[in-house]
Amino acid sequence: MSMFCFQCQETAGNKGCTIRGVCGKTEVVAREQDLLIWLSKGLAAKAVAALAAGKKVPVDTASYVIESLFTTITNANFDSNVIMKRAKETIVRLSAIEAPSGLKLPECALWADSTDSSLAEKSATVGTLAEADEDIRSLASLALFGLKGLAAYMHHAEVLDAVDEKLDASFLEYFAALASPPRDAALLTDLVLKIGAAGVQAMALLDGANTGAYGNPEITAVNIAAKNRPGILVSGHDLRDLEDLLEQSKDSGVDIYTHSEMLPANSYPKLKAYKHLAGNYGSSWWHQKEDFEDFGGPILMTTNCIVPPPEKAAYKQRLFTTGAAGYPEAVHIADRPAGKRGSGARKDFSAIIAMAKTCQSPKPIEQGAVNGGFAHAQVIALADKVIAAVKSGAIRKFVVMAGCDGRMKDREYYTEFAAALPKDTVILTAGCAKYRYNKLPLGDIGGIPRVLDAGQCNDSYSLVKIALALKDAFGLDDVNKLPIAYNIAWYEQKAVIVLLALLSLGIKDIHLGPTLPAFLSPAVASVLVKNFGIAGISTVDEDIASLLA
Repeated sequence: MSMFCFQCQETAGNKGCTIRGVCGKTEVVAREQDLLIWLSKGLAAKAVAALAAGKKVPVDTASYVIESLFTTITNANFDSNVIMKRAKETIVRLSAIEAPSGLKLPECALWADSTDSSLAEKSATVGTLAEADEDIRSLASLALFGLKGLAAYMHHAEVLDAVDEKLDASFLEYFAALASPPRDAALLTDLVLKIGAAGVQAMALLDGANTGAYGNPEITAVNIAAKNRPGILVSGHDLRDLEDLLEQSKDSGVDIYTHSEMLPANSYPKLKAYKHLAGNYGSSWWHQKEDFEDFGGPILMTTNCIVPPPEKAAYKQRLFTTGAAGYPEAVHIADRPAGKRGSGARKDFSAIIAMAKTCQSPKPIEQGAVNGGFAHAQVIALADKVIAAVKSGAIRKFVVMAGCDGRMKDREYYTEFAAALPKDTVILTAGCAKYRYNKLPLGDIGGIPRVLDAGQCNDSYSLVKIALALKDAFGLDDVNKLPIAYNIAWYEQKAVIVLLALLSLGIKDIHLGPTLPAFLSPAVASVLVKNFGIAGISTVDEDIASLLA
């Protein structure tokens, strides 16, 4: 086969993409990403071995490996030139680290040939199927995809100057373990749970970075109607990119709109203080072909969630990327000069602003507002009210419906599930899965909205904080005794690290859909079912009865 990839929920036939990715990546890009992952494993392994032997390793090694892995996450980067440039730079970095004498390192840690022909040949041999044992392949893939999600969260935090050196070291250690994965399923299972625990640390780090930079999110009615000035649409996840753009465009006569996972930015005090942050435009990531065409102005993709534009799409000429995101036909905005946030170091968004001034105002597609800003600080501030509602029976159950949206028809299940939930239940959400139900007229319970949106998938830590705070408030010794059920939608690797983080905290009986991951072998899936109560979804009525029991 020309490629093999099964890292996302929409992988072909729920088995694997073998000709072209459902995401749109070509077989060449798929193999090049496999190569970059393989070389990055080698860099992690060589760095860990060198540090253990007391040798010097460049201080930015973890940062570089993390960004490389983030580049390979679903829908992040489709640009072959960028991926191969990073692969060759990885080889340079490998050569610069002195290998400890007497230690046998894996081939990926010793690779030194950067010729195009050799790299193309090697890229065809280092993918997922290089591991023949189905269960070892399954566990190693679960670990790798968890590390990809972990890399995303750590990169987002680093952009805001939040770095944990111990977490960096753990990341390199866990990634290095995959360079020569143990043949023992128990050891790999232990590695997966360690990655989950690191995920909790990374989400806490990112939460502190976001709130430290922009304040605790506030309950906000976010405008979803188009205004009458030219605009720039910002998608992806990176709040610092949005901040840079807001600062540079504040006197330009151009409005800034968020899209998809950027919607929660409208609830941060320091970001919504910019008067030209006009609100949110459109829906979740997979609607971007229609949303971007209707918008009419330039679009900035700050991270993953790119859908390759149709060949004749007019908005292709208005598409910009930055950071780990990349698309061959889009203009890429270079990284900001070195410097901490607040030092004046900003990316140069002048080209986007100049283009926006030549465009018409966005096409109106809806009216009204959606509620946001229910992160942990706000919900915990309402704890007395929430606890009273639970004790009185006004709230019977909280249902965590965090995670991802996707384009497949079976995702309609989540809209139907939310609409069918009894009126004495409250939905806790984070991530773009919210777009399946955040505009439904679900009402409130005693002034508490029945959909509490904690923010991006990056903000899933808020849901953990809320659960742990409620556990303490009710005086419980086990988070699983709370009136909380979990019905999580997944799509890509950020959702995988969220799942592993929840498992590392001991949370059980999670329903995961719309399908279980293709990378879970029957044996590995059965272990998750037995030890953690992981289950798939069935019908709306059956699942509501099960989750509310």
